[in-house]
This record gives sequence, C-alpha cells and structure tokens, in this order.
Amino acid sequence: MRPEQASPTMKTSLFSDRVFYKKLFRLTLPIAFQSLMLAAVAAADAVMLGRLDQNSMAAVSLASQIQFVQNMALYAITSAIAILGAQYWGKGDKKTVDDVFSMSLRLAGAVSLIFFAACVFFPTALMHLFAKDPALIEIGAGYLKIAGWSYLLTGISQCYLAVMKVSEKAVASAVISAGAVVLNIALNAVFIFGLFSLPSLGANGAALATLISRIVELIAAVGVSLRRDFISPKLSALLRRNRALARDYAKCALPILGGATFWGVGFTTYTAIMGHMGADAAAANSVAAVVRDLMCCLTDGVAAAACIMVGNELGAGRLEKGRLYGERLSKLSVLIGVFSTALVLAVTPAVVAYMKLTDEARKYLVGIMIVMAVYMIGRAVNTVVINGVFAAGGDTLFDMYSLAVCMWGLAIPLAALGAFVFHWPVVVVYIFTCADEVGKLPWVYAHYKKYKWVKDLTRNS
Repeated sequence: MRPEQASPTMKTSLFSDRVFYKKLFRLTLPIAFQSLMLAAVAAADAVMLGRLDQNSMAAVSLASQIQFVQNMALYAITSAIAILGAQYWGKGDKKTVDDVFSMSLRLAGAVSLIFFAACVFFPTALMHLFAKDPALIEIGAGYLKIAGWSYLLTGISQCYLAVMKVSEKAVASAVISAGAVVLNIALNAVFIFGLFSLPSLGANGAALATLISRIVELIAAVGVSLRRDFISPKLSALLRRNRALARDYAKCALPILGGATFWGVGFTTYTAIMGHMGADAAAANSVAAVVRDLMCCLTDGVAAAACIMVGNELGAGRLEKGRLYGERLSKLSVLIGVFSTALVLAVTPAVVAYMKLTDEARKYLVGIMIVMAVYMIGRAVNTVVINGVFAAGGDTLFDMYSLAVCMWGLAIPLAALGAFVFHWPVVVVYIFTCADEVGKLPWVYAHYKKYKWVKDLTRNS
C-alpha cells in the first residue's frame, strides 16, 4: 500500500480519535509549558530591564542574539535526538536511544565550548555586529562576559531534557526546565533591582541570574536521569562509535543544522537590521520579539509532539498510521495559527501601554505587532509541518532549501535594501522580515503531498 493511501478504517474525522488527542495533549502540554517558561525568561528580562531603562532592555535583547545562534546549533542536535530517538523508542530499541543520546552529548559539549569562548573573550567585537550605539555596545558586552559562562552548560542540559521527551518523561523535563525558569526570574528581580540590600546590577544582574539558573538546571537534569527507567549516558556509550548510526544521525542533523543556521543567522540579521535603524526601532523590535516567542510556545509544543508521535508510528513500522497522524497535525496547525493571530491582536494594547518607551518607539511597536499577527499563521503552519511532520520521517533537507530561497533570497535582501538603501519606514522594513514564512506556504503544501516524510529510519540492532 502506498503511504498516501489510507484504508477506510483509518479515515476518521479530525476530532474523533480520542487516543490521538490524549497522546497529543500528554506531549504538547508539558513541552509547550516548557517553551513558555523559557520564553518567560526573555519576557522577564525585557519587562524588568524595560522598567529600569530602554537602553538596558535593547542591549540585552541584542546581546542575546549570540545565544540565539547557539540555540540553532543545539536545535539541530536535539532535533536528531527527537527524530531518531522517537523512531527507535517506538520500535522498543532503548540501547540505540542511549547511543543517540551519547553522540549528542559529545557534539553539544563542543558547540557550547565555542560559544562560551567567543562571548567571554570577545564580547565587544560581537556587540559591534548588532549595534552602532556606544551605550548599547558597552551594556551588551558586560552582559555577555557573564552570560557566556552559562552558554558552556546549556548544550549538555538541553540534551538531557530532549531525551526525556522522547522516552515518555516529558513531564520531568518540563518540571526541571520550569523550576530553572522560576529561579531565573526570581534572581532577575533580586540582581536587576538590588533587592534585599544587594547592589542593583542592571543588565549584568540578568546575566548572573541566567548563569545560576543554568547551573541548577544541569545539576537537576543529571540527578533525575540517574533514577530508574530514565535514559542516562554510560561511559562506554560516550566513548563508543557506531558508524551506521553516525551516518543516520548526520543525514538527519546536518540538513537541520544548515536550516537552523540559515534561520538563526537570518533572524539575527533581521535584529541587526532593525538595530541599525536606531534605538527606538531596536527597542520596539525587542518587545515584539518577546511577545512573538511567547505566542509561538503552543506552536512549538505541537511541532515537538508531532515529531515524536509521527516518529513513534513510523519507527514501529506503522507507516499508514504515521501518515494519518501527519495529516491531522497539519490541519490543526492552521487552527493554531488563527488562534495565535487573534491572541497577538488581543494583547497588543496592554503590551504597548505597559512598556516604558519613547513616543516614536511606541508608534513603531503598534505597527510591528499588527504585522506580526498576520505572520503568526504562516509561522504556525510551517513550524508544525516542517519541524514536526516532515522531520519525524527524516525529511529535513526541505527546510534548508526553503530558507535559502525564501529568507536569504527574498526577505533579507528586501529588508536590507529597505533599511540601508531606500530608507523605508521601520514598519515596512519589518514587513519584509516576515515575508519568508508567508512566501513558502504553497511550497510547503506541495512538498507535503509528495509524502517523502513517510519513512522508517530504524535499523535492526
């Protein structure tokens, strides 16, 4: 039977399968909550620093782009855990899941070391990439010198949390991550504002809070993984090289790394373009970026759940059921996008009223939020289908190709020309930074219908 041909017994309506939705909610809720809590850290930084002064908020937002790029590399590594781990877990092969985990730890450790060295030893040079205002560069460089130490730990903890998700321990992953976030936010308040008679450290206080919370998160993740029924790396697995699995890992991870690099550097380029349009544009874009990250948490949770659910079925050899799950999740992504659009529009007045911005920055923020509301539909569909459904079957090259064309061939050149050559208004330039997600929707649909993602990637041990 071809994968696109489902039997009549498999053809059920979108909302009739209770088993499907039970599994979806069991995975989506903790993962989305985890994403929400992670986004809450950035929101807390923006809100607290925004109440302190506009420059501190904008500088930290710009400096955080370094970690954003690091997270793209780590995303490729944790995505390989999700893809191969979910398929082998669905097959019941726990030993290979452990091998995938160990391989990921080695790679994540190397990536984290590179970003740590860059931020701690060359912070001012990095800030010159994102801003021309001396005040923003000085504040951001101070932030990176401290926060860079946390980047050394992030990759290891993210691997632990990722393997918990694919091994039916998503709740434990969410609890650890949420606990670290709560600690981070509390320490933000203490160090930024100087509570309990401590000195006010401003942006450096936000960096120190991040470092302490990352240390606690890593200790908790390692400690919990030692419990019974959890996957934990063994020294023999860390040193063992499985050539066949390494090839499969590379086939999944390298296209994701390429796509993540395109996307991460592209988004960093968007931020740099907006940052070079002045402090008001940078501040408005910083606030909008925090709102966007918060609003995308549900989408990210569903995409992660889609990768695991579809991957479990494909790895178990149930290709027809995996295809059906992919179809349902693709339809749900449209509904999630519409909901996200309405939510962005609903919160816009409160966000604009709360933040301490100049009148010009406030005007920019209103326009940017309206544009972002439309963008949310494309973002939801593309994230769930590309990062969830396609990735579940190892179909990871498409994302890299679509980003190369739509982001780097279309959106970034237009935004750069608008900002530096034609001097278009800030909101018009922002529109072009969102063009890629809307532009690739027809391409995504056409690729989905080829069903190249309906594939069992597992090998026999």
